[in-house]
Amino acid sequence: MASFAEQVAANLFVTFFPADCRICGSPLLSISRLPVCQSCLTALRPLQGSYCPVCGQASQTPVSVTRREGEDVDPRCLLCQRVDPPFERAVAYGSYEAGLRDLIHLLKFHQVRPAAKVLGRVLAGIIASLEKAMPVGTIVVVPVPLHKNKKAQRGFNQAEMIAREALRQLSRPKRFDLCTGVLLRKRDTGSQIGLTNHERRENLRGAFGVNDPTRILNRDILLVDDVYTTGTTASECARVLLRAGAARVWVATVARTLKLSNVIEFAGKDFSVCDCQASAAVLADN
Repeated sequence: MASFAEQVAANLFVTFFPADCRICGSPLLSISRLPVCQSCLTALRPLQGSYCPVCGQASQTPVSVTRREGEDVDPRCLLCQRVDPPFERAVAYGSYEAGLRDLIHLLKFHQVRPAAKVLGRVLAGIIASLEKAMPVGTIVVVPVPLHKNKKAQRGFNQAEMIAREALRQLSRPKRFDLCTGVLLRKRDTGSQIGLTNHERRENLRGAFGVNDPTRILNRDILLVDDVYTTGTTASECARVLLRAGAARVWVATVARTLKLSNVIEFAGKDFSVCDCQASAAVLADN
């Protein structure tokens, strides 16, 4: 509990140096390195609902539709049914919108580095849940890299910062081993805003490489990033890691854009489910 003197000092600071929450705009009532109010932090929510057990894409089944008696329904999304992703599973804490999106933006675009602690905390929770599906032994944690020019401009790699904070909070060095510098972004791919999935794949082809394959040879990898949008970056990184000798790759991100894209066949009929990418993805690219 704060002492009386500390409380007085805090009140004086707020009085003479007022500040507002960078998310909701409400006055901040306490001293903090993170300019976000407690209400906005408390409002952060994990994903709810039904999701593909492989890529994590949101799925939706019309409630009025019933399947044929005895018919099994594949829980994977249609894309994962058609083509197996190069990673074992991708998970995310929350939807890339509202307060979670704003918190990521504070870190990435406004250099509010204390935001990494909160983002690392929620990432630690999702890693802990994913761990149940991972093999025994040490897991190599690899942050998605920035190109050296982008990293120099920003001053840090947000994926690495968040990963470090998540592992610090998990506090299990024998289970998770952060491995930076092994996965490289060899060329600046620029913004992928407005590109189709095919154009994104072409844009990222050959963009990543492995610096020292011996560090990941036959190792299980946890790929970490701040946002999962279409999955193009995660898939390309996973392919590069596997070609360099990694055993398997899992993916964990703080947030993901939600997309409903399925044509579900039940009772002999096709039902189209809306295909919509969250507009917040516009600022999700590195």
